[in-house]
Amino acid sequence: MSFQEFYYTTLQQIVDEAEVLGIRINYSENMELFKKPVKVNGITIQNSLAAHPMEGCDGTLDGSPGEFTYKRYANLARGGTGLIWVEATAVVPEGRANPRQLWIHENNLSDFRKLNEIIRKSSHDFSPDFKPVCILQLTHSGRFSKPDGKPAPIIACPNPYFGVGAESSHVISDDELEKLEEIFEEVACLAWRAGFHGVDIKSCHSYLLSELLSGFTRKGKYGETFEGRTRFLMNVVKRIRSRLGSKFIVTTRINIYDGIPYPYGWGTDREDYLKPDLEEPERLIRKLYLNGVELVNISMGTPYYNPHVNRPFNKGGYIPDEHPLVGVARFINGTGEIQRAVPEIAVVGTGYSWLRQFAPYFAAGTLENGLARLIGFGRQAFANPFFAGDILKGLPMAKEKSCLACGKCSDIMRAGGPTGCVVRDAKTYSPVFKKYFAIKNVSNC
Repeated sequence: MSFQEFYYTTLQQIVDEAEVLGIRINYSENMELFKKPVKVNGITIQNSLAAHPMEGCDGTLDGSPGEFTYKRYANLARGGTGLIWVEATAVVPEGRANPRQLWIHENNLSDFRKLNEIIRKSSHDFSPDFKPVCILQLTHSGRFSKPDGKPAPIIACPNPYFGVGAESSHVISDDELEKLEEIFEEVACLAWRAGFHGVDIKSCHSYLLSELLSGFTRKGKYGETFEGRTRFLMNVVKRIRSRLGSKFIVTTRINIYDGIPYPYGWGTDREDYLKPDLEEPERLIRKLYLNGVELVNISMGTPYYNPHVNRPFNKGGYIPDEHPLVGVARFINGTGEIQRAVPEIAVVGTGYSWLRQFAPYFAAGTLENGLARLIGFGRQAFANPFFAGDILKGLPMAKEKSCLACGKCSDIMRAGGPTGCVVRDAKTYSPVFKKYFAIKNVSNC
């Protein structure tokens, strides 16, 4: 039997499997831990649960939120999620990953204000006093840019592990990066005007800023050395903090391990790329904290190279050499290393959705053991946007509401359609899945 056929029916089965695999993963039955508020930059997140920035690819062609976008975030607010991390939003049109990725600019500022208003009003359905904190993720898709639906890659440096548009890629210049720093600053101001509590300078999954962190082979002031490779992120953080002050959250969803061989991967052991080396990520996060960053959201891997690292799956286009529970443990324990290395910062943990209905127990174990201050859910937020309320009320996470790690949400996104949970919201997304798979066949990972 391959691991793809495993489906655990008890918590003890997972605990026993972890012991067999020789991995460490904590669990707790204390659901009260999720009710603890977390304070960041003077702003109180009312509970310890977060929704990760899951792209719906359902915006309008001008970058505004669409009907499905408003619905998704209204449901998260009604569900009681304390921290709503709004999905990747491009800062320039050429940096969009698809033609319907969100893109904030002066001409659609009112639509992003509307999104915040919908979140605020919908949160009252959970509780009259409930006010979720909203972060807007700002991005440049870099080598994975497809603003018109066709690859138009803009890269930090060549990388032989990615074949996407390699022959037609534009290597972004230092001058262009300096200009892009200014753009991130101005767009952060738009996010503030739209009512967001803060912005995330997206630095994960091998998009442009993430690729800069691994730019060992890039020449010039934005490459080679630790100071050079982290320069762009640090400069943008400093710009926004200087412009908008300490009460506006500046954060980053950041890879701490790419899982790509050196010199092309960040946070990777130079001798064995299958092992993380967190010395540089810890060093950067400490530096970010000293520059006013009080919150970070941790990730690993990339869906374009090693999706089993990025999101341990149950069925996929290939069978990895490792059990998915190993990937879950890598996320939990790697995040814990960061939290313990920089205890002053609030770390958002990742990697729980594969655990399905048993995820809250392992998430509680993370909080109980000080391995993170908040717990984020991504795919599970697609499957059940009301997950937070159930956990906070002490209700078991129902099997029939849990993510199956089947990858169909990603399949739709890769095919160019608006995405969501095909299994749990079949009425909305099953027709979309069938439509786009009639157009384009993509792998189930």
